[in-house]
Parts: sequence; C-alpha cells; structure tokens
Amino acid sequence: MAFDFLRKTFEQGIEKLRGSLSRTRLAFIGSLRSLLRGRVLNQELIDELRQRLILADIGVSTANRMIADLQEAWKNKQINSGDQVLDFLKRRMATYWPPESRELRFAATGPTVILVTGVNGAGKTTSIAKLGQYLKDRKKTVLIAACDTFRAAAVEQLSIWASRIGVDIVKHQMGSDPAAVAFDACQAAIARKIDVLIIDTAGRLHTQDHLMRELGKINRVVQKNIPGGPHESLLVLDATTGQNAIRQAEEFKKAVDLTGIFLSKLDGTARGGIVIAIRQQLGLPVKFVGLGEKPEDIAPFDPEQFIESLFTE
Repeated sequence: MAFDFLRKTFEQGIEKLRGSLSRTRLAFIGSLRSLLRGRVLNQELIDELRQRLILADIGVSTANRMIADLQEAWKNKQINSGDQVLDFLKRRMATYWPPESRELRFAATGPTVILVTGVNGAGKTTSIAKLGQYLKDRKKTVLIAACDTFRAAAVEQLSIWASRIGVDIVKHQMGSDPAAVAFDACQAAIARKIDVLIIDTAGRLHTQDHLMRELGKINRVVQKNIPGGPHESLLVLDATTGQNAIRQAEEFKKAVDLTGIFLSKLDGTARGGIVIAIRQQLGLPVKFVGLGEKPEDIAPFDPEQFIESLFTE
C-alpha cells in the first residue's frame, strides 16, 4: 500500500511538472530530436548540438560539460548515432545534481523564519502565497510580514493573497521602515506561537545598494529576535529571464546567505534549462518551482521528476 501511494504521488508529480514544461520540451527536446534524428554522430553535429544547448539557457559551462562527456563517449565508440544522444544526455543530466537536502529547514523550537527576496516582476508575491498555501496544507500555522514598504500597492497585493489563502499578515503603512515591520512580525510570531513566519522584502533591483543594505538590516533584526533565524533565505527567480536570473542571484548572494531558489513561472518559459544552470553555476538548490497562477500551483523541486518530465513525449 505504501509503495502504491508513493508511486501514485510520483506519477502525479511528473504529470503536473510535464504539463508545465510543455514549452521547454517542445522548444528544447523537440529541437534536439529534429537535429539528431537519423544522423551519424560526428564533430560537426556535436558542435551544432552545443549551440542548441546554450540557446536552451543551460549555460555555457554546463553545455561544455555535457558536450565533453558526449565526445568522450563518442570517441570510445559507446555512442555513434544522433538517435542515441538524447538517452545519453538524459542519463548524464541525472548525475548533475549532488545528493543534497531540498527540504525546508524548520526550527527545533519557536517560529521558523523564511526570508523571501527577489526583484520586482519575478513573481515574488504570488510565490509567497504559494509557499503559504503549501505550508498550510501541511498543517503549519503561517504568518506573513509585509516588509516591501517601498513599492506602491505591494502591501495591498500581499494582503489580498494572505486573505485568499487564509493566513494573517503583519503590515505597516507604505513608506514605513521595513526592519520595524520585521521586528513586529517576529514578536507577533512568538506571541501567537506561529509555526512559520514568511517575510516579504522590497522587490529590489540587485544594482540598488541602499535597498540591498535594507535587506541586510531586516536579516539582522530577525537574527536578534528569533534564535537561528532566518532558517531559510529563498530567492525568487523568474524562469523566463534565463541567464539574467543567474546574474541576479550572484548579486543577492553578496547581501544574504541564500539557502535556496524558488523558481517561478516555469510553466511560462521555453527555456527550462535554466534549472540546470542554476545548480551548476550558483551551487544553490532549487527548492520549489511555480507551475501556474493559483496558490496550489507549487511543487517541491525533484531532479528525477524534472528530467523525466523534460524528456517524456
């Protein structure tokens, strides 16, 4: 019975992820199939394949690594036709994720604090709502702190989402000190014995130093008020922005000790290869992916499911 349940859950996860990766699969895998089908493997074909991989936003370093592995297999006569390449890439890709925990880290006692960062337009507000819904579905009590006090309507939008998923929110007026909101939220989470406090931060551009400093200030407020916090610092990245998302993450890592990535809008991009680039170039785990617009459109990231969904017709 337990095995049947796990298998059903795995299959459901693949089906949902597969639907969200339809654009990537059509553009990426479909492009590779048309390139490789019926052709003898040679250096010219391998070089063209490298360009296709880079265009899929897998990243130059990752594409080069995959091509180097392919060339070695070709020279050792383990593979000799284009028709064999996709299966080879699928097997090789599965080795690119090291054994690591992609589970959320929860506090042993007291509230767990999840700090959420990201630029405006990355889908940060809806990602927070999805994360709140995900935690509620797992019987956790959730409180949201609206520390994005700089952007017009940011607090209002987050309040609407909080109401929609049925969680409380701590907020001040627009223009208030974000660190003061964080302080009040920490105190409220402790007093109400909340399981998880999710802190929204200003949708800052990674090039705006004063906003990055404000992010560091919020981080310090949490550390002083809740032991071990923040327990997670998640960066929301928009999958549709491709390699620009990598550059954003590199800058955010300078201000915050990031623990993982929430990759939003995976259903809206034809370049889902960015998932691979993130792990290879940033050394950060993708912990969640956004698969649609509704609060329930969230899934913990699983490399095995991702690869299976990407390559399954």
